[in-house]
Amino acid sequence: MARRAGGGVLSVWAEAQRQEQRRRQAQERAQVAAQRQAAQAARAAQLAAARGEREAAKAYQQSREAEAGELSARLEERVAELEGLLRVGLARPAFSLDPLLAPAALPAAFDPGRLGVPVPMPDPARYQVPAQGGMLQRRRYEEQRAQAQAQYERDWHRAQAAERERLRQLTEYQRGFDEWAAEHRRHDAERIARTRELAERLGRGEDEAVREYFSAALYGSTGWPEGFPHRISLAWDVTHRQLVVEWELPGFDVVPEHSRVRYVKTDDRQAPVARAAAERKRIYREVLARGTLRVLDELFRADQRGLVDSVALNGLVQGVDPATGRETGRVLVAVTATRAAFRAIALDRVAPVECLEGLGGRLSARPERLAEVREERRPHEVGARVLGHGEDEPDLFTMDPIAFEELIAELFRARGYRVATTARSGDEGVDVVAVDPDPVTGGKIVIQAKRYRSTVSPTAVRDLDSTVRHHGAIKGILVTTAHFGRGSYDYIENKPLSLVNGPELVELLAEQGLRGRLGPAPAAPMAGEAAAGAPGAGAGEVRLRIEWQSRTVGGDPVELDVSAFLCAGGRVLSDEHFVFFNNPADPGGAVRLGSARTAAGDRLRTATLALALDRVGPEVTEVAVAVSTEEDPGPALPLGYLHGLALVVTERASELELHRWAEGTSGIAESALELGAFRRTGPGGGWRFEAAVRPVRGGLAGLATGRGVAIA
Repeated sequence: MARRAGGGVLSVWAEAQRQEQRRRQAQERAQVAAQRQAAQAARAAQLAAARGEREAAKAYQQSREAEAGELSARLEERVAELEGLLRVGLARPAFSLDPLLAPAALPAAFDPGRLGVPVPMPDPARYQVPAQGGMLQRRRYEEQRAQAQAQYERDWHRAQAAERERLRQLTEYQRGFDEWAAEHRRHDAERIARTRELAERLGRGEDEAVREYFSAALYGSTGWPEGFPHRISLAWDVTHRQLVVEWELPGFDVVPEHSRVRYVKTDDRQAPVARAAAERKRIYREVLARGTLRVLDELFRADQRGLVDSVALNGLVQGVDPATGRETGRVLVAVTATRAAFRAIALDRVAPVECLEGLGGRLSARPERLAEVREERRPHEVGARVLGHGEDEPDLFTMDPIAFEELIAELFRARGYRVATTARSGDEGVDVVAVDPDPVTGGKIVIQAKRYRSTVSPTAVRDLDSTVRHHGAIKGILVTTAHFGRGSYDYIENKPLSLVNGPELVELLAEQGLRGRLGPAPAAPMAGEAAAGAPGAGAGEVRLRIEWQSRTVGGDPVELDVSAFLCAGGRVLSDEHFVFFNNPADPGGAVRLGSARTAAGDRLRTATLALALDRVGPEVTEVAVAVSTEEDPGPALPLGYLHGLALVVTERASELELHRWAEGTSGIAESALELGAFRRTGPGGGWRFEAAVRPVRGGLAGLATGRGVAIA
């Protein structure tokens, strides 16, 4: 028994030793396996890393190439957008007042949302406590029942408070909605009423309504590519039924400089590929042509009433003039298109440049260098009734003297002269020297610039004459912010002198894209602006004087009939509002025709027209003035045989000269001529005289019928 016990102990010990050995061997095998696995994993990682680097490099290259492709696609999309400029415009509906006449959509009914759901009240059944038997359980039941009742009451009061708050918010929300809806309907009704009024005025052809409508048609135009400015200036020539428009077009940089982008692997960069200069210029010229055609199309399509017979359009581009380095606006495209000619074109199939030229338009051959073309009419040439947008003009009255001289120099430089300003001291009466480079007719021109507020003395004009002779110049020009009197104009007759008054200076500056104004409160009215202004502004009477030589070169007598038409929308209010020799005053006596007279010993014939503009009825928007040669006893004399025709507008009380026109009638075959019109400058009642000389066929009868007078 003892031997078996001892043997058992050794067996246990031996077994333990074998197990320990197996454990160590297993551990060693595990370590070896782990090391082997780690080595395999390391080798696999190294292989994977190598593959990853190659794949990453390949993926990076592909991403960079894709990036280059995306950039190239954007360039192609931009060019496609520019090429589709006209097509997109043709696909859009024509501008119309109809959408503005439709009531805006309102919700069918008030929607309270979550406030329309009442707050649920607590259910008493949920607060019932089951009855229990026994005295102890009954006491506990009563306690639980009391607690449940108290909880119910608290929940009920909370629910009642929440319901009252809901009803309060609902009432407030309902009231807010009703007020909003009423206000919306009120604004809607006002908009519809204003639109209907505009439509009625547009149907009558009123100047302000026509300009407002077509300006809105262009301002509201959408779908233009990014980078296209939306600035216009627009005037309406009611006599010729012509819209005169200036539309700003984009600069040369609107066409992408590069044609595509390629990825250069060797130095890891995106390399833009320059677009060929000829291709970029071709695209830009087509952009200018397409933009011009689209503007014409939108204007003619918007004219559903047939008001417009033609559109004179100048496309301006702002850019840096390579010759001067200054920011300037240049006319790069100009065209006058009639409705009939434009409607005969299939715009969806034309080549834009050829189409524009076929309409008689002019497109710059070097638009990238801002090479100008001969412009069409400008809005300011139609008159002062111009809609435009821009910053305030600098006041010429308060401008620094040196800056004023520099502005005058820049004006003549823009007109093609070589110009230099003189020193402040020792200038010998010359502020600016201009040289006309023409080899045949050119030479030195001396220019004096005077910032005056009152009429320039004739002495200054005589001094200019002396300065011209002293410097051996071919011509002298006196530029002022004020006006010149009759003596100054008489003195320069047949002399190489020119006088530029304030309003003419402003117009010349505007023609060259330069800025300047006379004001804000100039002592003398601008551009023939009559003193009859807004009520309470001291409005008075102005006098219009017509002068002409009483005999032709052959010695035949010449008599002119002066007439005036009190109009609204280009037509007389009635036959009694046609003022002429048989009806020397309008019904209210505001416009009165004086008799013609000749001064003793003088061949100068004079007729006058007195206008109390503050007494002209509010329904009158313009007073047009015209002349015609007498037809009795023989045929009317063509105005081309007339000499010395001049028009002078003065303020009657002060004799201050407001406007003068003396350009003559050489070559005019007709016997009647519209000289211009006094037109209201705004709802306040101000007036402005706008010279607009236009020959009219048919003599006095042609003038009358053209203004709506019934001729028996």
